[in-house]
Amino acid sequence: MLTKAAVVSEKGAPFQIKEVQLEGPRVGEVLIRLVGTGICHTDLIVRDQQFPVQLPAVLGHEGSGVVEKVGEGVTGIEQGDHVVLSYSSCGTCPSCHEGKTYACEHFFQLNFGGKMSDGTSRLKDEEGTLSHLFGQSSFSYYAVINARNVVKVPKDVPLEILGPLGCGIQTGCGAILNKLKPEPGSSVAVFGCGSVGLSSVMAAKVAGCTTIIAVDVYEDRLELAKELGATHTINPKREDALEAIMAITKKGVNYSLETSGVPQVLRQSVDCLAVSGTAAVIGAPPIGTEVSLDVKTIRQERTITGVVEGSGNPQVFIPKLIELYKQGQLPFDKLINFYSLEEINQACEDAEKGICIKPVIKFN
Repeated sequence: MLTKAAVVSEKGAPFQIKEVQLEGPRVGEVLIRLVGTGICHTDLIVRDQQFPVQLPAVLGHEGSGVVEKVGEGVTGIEQGDHVVLSYSSCGTCPSCHEGKTYACEHFFQLNFGGKMSDGTSRLKDEEGTLSHLFGQSSFSYYAVINARNVVKVPKDVPLEILGPLGCGIQTGCGAILNKLKPEPGSSVAVFGCGSVGLSSVMAAKVAGCTTIIAVDVYEDRLELAKELGATHTINPKREDALEAIMAITKKGVNYSLETSGVPQVLRQSVDCLAVSGTAAVIGAPPIGTEVSLDVKTIRQERTITGVVEGSGNPQVFIPKLIELYKQGQLPFDKLINFYSLEEINQACEDAEKGICIKPVIKFN
């Protein structure tokens, strides 16, 4: 079938809206009509080849939509179901067997290798085959994806806002609720108030943290962080972040989250910990980036841990996040601004300039 999609052809180039050929679903796959797709920082760093997915490609990995057709062997998913699309996992490695799909041994190849799980593509244009992202490629009116990526969601929630649950919001919330698991009354510092960081702020409030410190250089994001649950905010342009955190807590925070991908900020997220504190690293700098840490700081019973996709199984975790949204405890819709597919380059620019926190492509 023919569909319209945003294609990036070379490093750093703007997206081009093109008609592309989409092959129908094979065994274990489904065809989705997209309703909304979030634009994530990962899409931008793939566009800029900091993560070297082969180009040309159709990006997009925070899709939500309606099931149009199911392939052979697919069970539990039917035509007309509302779904959120998330990351790819193999389902056969030891991590997947343990339910830790986010730690799939083949995660990088399946999500950034540019192919579907069988090593082929479903997309092509007049110049040849197009690469996939996350086995999803949801910057398109239609997408074919593996059924393992699909999460059925209730029909009483606006479908166009749910796509970011597949990556950014799942990642921020899961870093708190699944990985760090802070005790009620504990303290947390969140470095970076984009969609991942602000999701972490909301999750920290849900978890019962009583000191929630948001750190960012944009004042409007700090104001929103307060609205979403932050008890304190710090703008590093106006004050030293470490000194400010110590002034607030006297001894450092129990937990910290680094979402910016900036090595110096990661260092701060470790240095601000109290003894026995834990720093979770989410930010994604270019591959090969190195960070310098003070060994003495680490030796004082501090822990540094990486987080992929919020350490969550999407089929289990995303429905929980939707229930929190329905109860008013996770108002992630406040992060969203809508754009058309034709406005995708403007949406990316607005995200990079800090004008928009979570742009979502809304398909008419």
